[in-house]
Amino acid sequence: MHVELISHAQTEAPSGEPLRVKDIAAALRVSTDSVYTEIKAGRLASYRVGVGRGTHRVSRAAFAQYLQDRGIPASELAVAL
Repeated sequence: MHVELISHAQTEAPSGEPLRVKDIAAALRVSTDSVYTEIKAGRLASYRVGVGRGTHRVSRAAFAQYLQDRGIPASELAVAL
């Protein structure tokens, strides 16, 4: 499954690199709080990087699986996976 990135996400997360919460929020057109809720509930796999609280990253494969599990067409989101 391959689709082009939206302009904001393209500058923020080059193809092949893991996605940040704000990239996913922009792609889904939801708030970052909604993305964090999905991560906390275990519906969107992520990992932390950095010291202290760090920051979440989501692999493109995990995001693709999340979309597929919910029947969200990636072509409408314009996110490269």
